[in-house]
Amino acid sequence: MNYSIPTKKKQTFLNWFLNHYRLKKRESFWILNYLLNHPHTLKNVHFVHDITHCPRSMVITSVCSNEIAFLFCKNHIVTTDADKAFHDLRFNKNEPLYIQLQFNKANQNVLLAGVLEENPFLTDEEIVTKEDKENAQQILHNALYAFKKQTLLKNIDHALDNKNEQLFNELVNQLHTLDSSNGKPPVIQQ
Repeated sequence: MNYSIPTKKKQTFLNWFLNHYRLKKRESFWILNYLLNHPHTLKNVHFVHDITHCPRSMVITSVCSNEIAFLFCKNHIVTTDADKAFHDLRFNKNEPLYIQLQFNKANQNVLLAGVLEENPFLTDEEIVTKEDKENAQQILHNALYAFKKQTLLKNIDHALDNKNEQLFNELVNQLHTLDSSNGKPPVIQQ
């Protein structure tokens, strides 16, 4: 993590979040409100998409999400007791804390994106998901298909300009073959 999110930006986000979302556990509200009012502690808080492998972390969920209401992890000890998490937070203000907020359309929220940081404990393989790989493969396939089609259409126009009927028919057949077989995205093997 080369870049640290300014505490003021985190406070602005938390203030907005607490005013727009109801949390599944009232203790979660207390924890976020505590962070909002204690900038020195908030300075050590990092909002992440995924808390996997973080040595000290929390998952806080709003009522609009079906995920677990609250989770606190510290050095491989996991609890759903928000009071224990709150006490740990108060007594270990200088330790980094990673928080994953779960709420409706969180991945589309601009304010959350403004305070999100990468989880430094994830490997590259964990960061790039299967869905990411499938999306990248689909984009690559579509680009290649569009390039081939554009090239064939250009060559068809050139064959017409030169009145080369044999080449024209050959290229049109290639275009039909491209459209019928390669126009579909590839099936990803698991």
